[in-house]
Amino acid sequence: MSIELVSIILVGGVFLLMAIGVPLSFAAGSLAVLVSYFKFGPNVIALAHKTIYGLATEYSLLSVPLFILMATLLERSSLAQDLYDALFKIFGHLKGGVATVTLIISVFMAAISGIIGGEIVLLGLIALPQMMRLQYDRKLSIGIICAGGSLGTMVPPSIVLIIYGLTADVSVQKLFLASFIPGFALASAYFAYIFIRCTLNPNLTPKPAEKTAPFSRRDFLRGILPLFALIMIVFGCIYGGITSITEAAGIAVGMTLVIITLRGELDIKMLWQSLTRTLQSCGIILWVTFGAATLIAVYNLSGGQRYVTGMITGLDVAPVVTIMLMMAIFIILGLFMDWIGILLLTIPIFVPIVVQLGYDPIWFGVLFSLTMQVAFLSPPFGPAAFYLKSVAPPEITLQTIFASLWPFMLIQIAFLVVMLAFPNVALWLPEILK
Repeated sequence: MSIELVSIILVGGVFLLMAIGVPLSFAAGSLAVLVSYFKFGPNVIALAHKTIYGLATEYSLLSVPLFILMATLLERSSLAQDLYDALFKIFGHLKGGVATVTLIISVFMAAISGIIGGEIVLLGLIALPQMMRLQYDRKLSIGIICAGGSLGTMVPPSIVLIIYGLTADVSVQKLFLASFIPGFALASAYFAYIFIRCTLNPNLTPKPAEKTAPFSRRDFLRGILPLFALIMIVFGCIYGGITSITEAAGIAVGMTLVIITLRGELDIKMLWQSLTRTLQSCGIILWVTFGAATLIAVYNLSGGQRYVTGMITGLDVAPVVTIMLMMAIFIILGLFMDWIGILLLTIPIFVPIVVQLGYDPIWFGVLFSLTMQVAFLSPPFGPAAFYLKSVAPPEITLQTIFASLWPFMLIQIAFLVVMLAFPNVALWLPEILK
């Protein structure tokens, strides 16, 4: 089989199998084994075993279940509710205060979870009813929750960046450093957008919250201090070079268990539910990782890397246009696929091309996480919309949710353009902290 035929079989076959309901992991893995058998013979099937074993024994991969376990434990405690209540007492009486509180919680949760589903569900349960009760503009409220809840892909410890680092064979710590400024700058842009819109049109936030009890020492100790301490210790371990990413994740889980225990919330049921959810999430990630990695290994063995590299570098365009083409592919695939499938199917092929063009793969990782921000919000399969719909009132339809997200998608695309034009925005921090 020629490389052109192999490309058609693998790419077309994956989309065909997914269209009829076969999960990506099994679609990619089965096609990889089938193609390798007919092209190279039965002995090459051992390549699948070698690929899976190499991934399963990767030390840095241990950080993924640990960070997911930390996030699931926090989801099941009342810590997020206490944080919301504490911030509500500070900002709630101000005009637009609930929107401000919601975005602050988004940043807090992004900085400790690394995943987006739980954040959006939590915000949908805690913040959306408050904003609806205070007659906030419905579309603005929905956009704040979905865009703010999606920050977990950018703000460390992002699971997206961890998997990217393992796949692209680059330092996860440097990826975290590179995404720190863009992630918090994107959150600041959301704040600025809300402030400008509410200033120009005060009717978007017509009713400040009623006066509540004053902010107390108990609010600080129960709502703010635990999460702030958790974030500072995890960030300090990672950015201070004290521990590896995996060790920092272990410390984060230990601290989370201590915090929940001190709050009197830890019990066997919570621990069992958190471990079960973690196992389910990791199972999905690992199966997709194994299937997609095997497919890419077979494709590269067939000459796919050379074929795609020659085809892309042979285009008579500037290198930055090639990068923009890759971003467009990410966004198009994001309309139909989850982030992990996109990452595992494209990054092993694209990163060598990026390096050949003279760009830094760390910077490219920040671009990838930004495009996944857009994909999380974009119809028809934007995950953020479906997460919110699962807890939103019946009158809030998917059409309403998607119609609410386009201003935030434009902000994300604007940031993507800034990162393309000024790579040093992402690379400055890793350079000075070498």
